[in-house]
Amino acid sequence: MPKVRIYRPAKTAMQSGRLARKWVVEYEPSDRKSPDDLMGWNGSRDTLSQLKLKFDSQEDAIAYAKREGLEYVVVPEATCKPSKPKNYADNFAFNRIS
Repeated sequence: MPKVRIYRPAKTAMQSGRLARKWVVEYEPSDRKSPDDLMGWNGSRDTLSQLKLKFDSQEDAIAYAKREGLEYVVVPEATCKPSKPKNYADNFAFNRIS
């Protein structure tokens, strides 16, 4: 039975705001990569490792995995705490520790 990971990718450094990212279903590799004899590039006979399916919600992704009879693992989404806004004038405050 193939195994899949269900996760929500992190924002890239070039993104700001709260973009509605999609949930991704990604198959785990079942074959190791080996260099090609002719070109020397790394490759594999596993074509499912190239497949990434995108879903609007986590529930849709889980429903797909169950419907296809796939063994799945849901990777929890990492959350970051929002940074506190700072003012330029705070750099010159009297109670600032230097």
